[in-house]
Amino acid sequence: MTRIGFAPGVYDLFHIGHLNILRQARRHCDRLIAGVTSDDLVERLKGRPPVVPLTERLEIVGSLRCVDLAVVESEEDKLEMWKQIGFHVIFKGDDWRGTPKWESLERRFAEVGVEVVYFPYTMHTSSTLLRGSLELLSRPERLEIPSAQLPEPLDQEGGHEHEVGQQQCAVDGKEDVLTAQE
Repeated sequence: MTRIGFAPGVYDLFHIGHLNILRQARRHCDRLIAGVTSDDLVERLKGRPPVVPLTERLEIVGSLRCVDLAVVESEEDKLEMWKQIGFHVIFKGDDWRGTPKWESLERRFAEVGVEVVYFPYTMHTSSTLLRGSLELLSRPERLEIPSAQLPEPLDQEGGHEHEVGQQQCAVDGKEDVLTAQE
């Protein structure tokens, strides 16, 4: 029997966390179907549209070697997607483990014989972090630092010239030592 896996996600601002989940999912099934959440559903669930439009997200995810097929996920209820696809196992990041939504889904999937597998969440990146960074970059006024937090210009500082000179001598001395050791 061919074991079909389903990996749902928005896959907006595609990053290494997405790739990690899809690669791991592929190792746990014979055929991997990625469900790419529709723009409308993303907006309903998150209150904002994705940055990357659905057609492009489908193309990106569908072009990966580890994905056999990318489909539009337009149903909030994952069991509706199961009825359409007929998968044996569903994959999700472990940041969803223990949430009321996924605890309920685990029970419902168990009733129809679908296994739920969680993979470690990639902590250092997420679409939310990337989106926040993009928003900051697109609004330079948010990046302004109040003048009270800026250091004084060197020519207005007093009494530090001697310290700077000593630090430079120490650096110069270390460079001489390194040159002598080479």
